[in-house]
Amino acid sequence: MYIDRMLLKNYRNYSFLEASFNNGFNIIYGNNAQGKTNILEAIYLCTTGRSHRTNKDNELVKYGEDKYFVKVLFSKEERNDNSIEINYSKKEKKSILINEIAIKKIGNLMGQLNSVMFSPEDLQIIKEGPSERRRFIDIALSQLKPSYFYNLQQYLRILNQRNYLLKEIYLRKESITTLDVWNQSLAETGSKIIAERIKFIKCLYKIAEKYHKNITNEKEKLEIKYISSIRIDPGRDDIKNIFLKRLEEEKSKEIQKGTTLVGPQRDDLDILINGTSLKQYGSQGQQRTAILSLKLSELEIVKESSGEYPILLLDDVMSELDSKRREYLIENIKNIQTFITCTDKNEFIKGIDKETCFIKIENGKIVNNINENEG
Repeated sequence: MYIDRMLLKNYRNYSFLEASFNNGFNIIYGNNAQGKTNILEAIYLCTTGRSHRTNKDNELVKYGEDKYFVKVLFSKEERNDNSIEINYSKKEKKSILINEIAIKKIGNLMGQLNSVMFSPEDLQIIKEGPSERRRFIDIALSQLKPSYFYNLQQYLRILNQRNYLLKEIYLRKESITTLDVWNQSLAETGSKIIAERIKFIKCLYKIAEKYHKNITNEKEKLEIKYISSIRIDPGRDDIKNIFLKRLEEEKSKEIQKGTTLVGPQRDDLDILINGTSLKQYGSQGQQRTAILSLKLSELEIVKESSGEYPILLLDDVMSELDSKRREYLIENIKNIQTFITCTDKNEFIKGIDKETCFIKIENGKIVNNINENEG
């Protein structure tokens, strides 16, 4: 899987951009605030239907304009002439086309063009609250299994309805017996989400542990644990029944607070180094290494699931890694189409021994595009 070309119109700071890429390394360089990250963001947009930096499409529209256009043309093993096109207008609904055919649901986009984003903000997966870690899992799983995305959307709708009902019961506007139907729906869908997450984390842990051991010369042992709010014992497969039991146990508290207190929306990941919480006690270097291990593992999981490596997007992360980790990363992504943003292209010549595309960006324009082996 690799992207051949990209078209942008009125996207961020780009009035118009047409760029061609190769299936190896694509190094996008230039001074800060020139629009390098915007190219990676547009690719990610075509992967998930949303930006990794904002949930508001109007923020993606170039200042002074009222709409944007993004199109990528890409190749997959089963078909070479694939395209994803996204049109957004402040006056109209956003439209997404796959191979020139409009899709009705965002879920139809999932898995069409897989990508893995690695940026400095990914440290938030470790540093911030549970929502960042759940988001990491949900984005990865939605690309791997569109059915997971649909279940997640359905669960959130049921959750909102149930929370509304809890408030109504507290105000004595609804009977408590009406809660049983919503409990069944919540547990039915929620148990599927939890099961997929547990399976994914087990796979991620197995691969990430090996990567982390290699990067740290076996000095550190990485562990990843899924922490469920419904308190599932390892090996249990009757998740729905456990879920229903926990809802019954928390019923009084939930009515009092007007919100659902257990379920996948409350779950978390525990990431440890040598048995110690990485969030609480890990150094910045240890946290970066752990994220690097997670991202490399995600690449392998996508390859195993789909048969092809995803597109790798490295947004200003090379400068955050020391030379050893940088070289290790480059060595492990040589068979993957990779987009790298940086200020100095010469920083990455070492270790890149195949055809590389160098793209210089200034003020939202390509001023130099060299497609050659400079390694």
